[in-house]
Amino acid sequence: MYTCGPSTYQRAHIGNYRTFLYEDVLQRYLEYLGYSVKRLITLTDVEDKAIEQAKKEGLTVPELTNKNEEAFFGDFKALRIKTPDYTVRASSAIDQATKLIAQLTKKQYAYWYTHKGEKNAYFNPLKFKGFGKLAHLDMAKWPKKKRRFHKDTYPGTPWNKGDFILWHGCPKSDACYGTAIGTGRPAWNIQDAAIVTKHMGFSIDFACGGIDNLVRHHDYTIAVAEAASGKQFSRFWLHGGHLFVEGKKMSKSLGNVLYTQDVLGRGFSGEQLRFFLIYAPYREKLNFTFKGLSEVSGKLASLKSMLSDMLTEKRGGKDAGNIDVPSQVEHDFTVNMNRNLDVKSAFDALYTTISELYSADVSFSGESKRNLVDSLRSIDCVLQCIF
Repeated sequence: MYTCGPSTYQRAHIGNYRTFLYEDVLQRYLEYLGYSVKRLITLTDVEDKAIEQAKKEGLTVPELTNKNEEAFFGDFKALRIKTPDYTVRASSAIDQATKLIAQLTKKQYAYWYTHKGEKNAYFNPLKFKGFGKLAHLDMAKWPKKKRRFHKDTYPGTPWNKGDFILWHGCPKSDACYGTAIGTGRPAWNIQDAAIVTKHMGFSIDFACGGIDNLVRHHDYTIAVAEAASGKQFSRFWLHGGHLFVEGKKMSKSLGNVLYTQDVLGRGFSGEQLRFFLIYAPYREKLNFTFKGLSEVSGKLASLKSMLSDMLTEKRGGKDAGNIDVPSQVEHDFTVNMNRNLDVKSAFDALYTTISELYSADVSFSGESKRNLVDSLRSIDCVLQCIF
């Protein structure tokens, strides 16, 4: 399982973590079902934006990206996101990027071209059959005139309809490297393919990211990896929806970008923020408000309170006896999670079952208590917010 990680030229915000959380839930749920999951997350630490931001802050590129990477994994801990088996910086896969470029040029998918005095490598999408298949790009509308796109990214542009850059030729610096194909650095468009194929091979089961990655980025990754190997890169692709704040998309210009620490600083816990961000269909847009966070946190607190009372032997009430609650909650959880990771319905089903038992004054003790707790802990290995 490959998850498209952050660009570490800046701090990740809670919208980014909504994506990393649904990916965490996916991994944990697959493990709940009995699968062994090997997961990799990419860290984009070599790109145009990192070089520009490092200059602004008076830092080297590694100083900048290491600082933000440390904050990133600190937030993982706060949000109970499992650290993947492989956390790989793009700067550590330069060797694989150069090998891929050598393969692609040999197969004539890629070529060298000098732009502004620097020798760059570009990929020609017209050479790759099925280019744009993930985003269903209509290649009949591809321009006839040859065009090249020289930057890593072009914000605001839906599609760069032309040849995309794979390698930036540049003088040796803290962001450029001496290699067998020349001095330079890998473009963003080849980095994920290089990282994944270096550590997990050319065929994987799951590839995940945010909806922003669906246009351009992941189709570029597919084209690079599949053109080099001739094999299907990933069997399944998942993309998470945007997170809005008070009905508006997060942006620095609007001053509404929220970081994990901003939310924790308002008195909320990491598990409450985690629950809010996973308590919605992951592919749909989600609107964040502090009022909404309070309401969702209240529902979580209500479940915990009922469970605490029901599992306290001093409470009295009707003993659960032969009621097979563990089987019921596990069945409901699996049925709903199998519907495209429907965490909301899975939690609501659990909440309904517990609240009905609570209203009926049912309590658990002895073996019935142990069995229920075991089932709930198993479910919470996925949700990470009940215990």
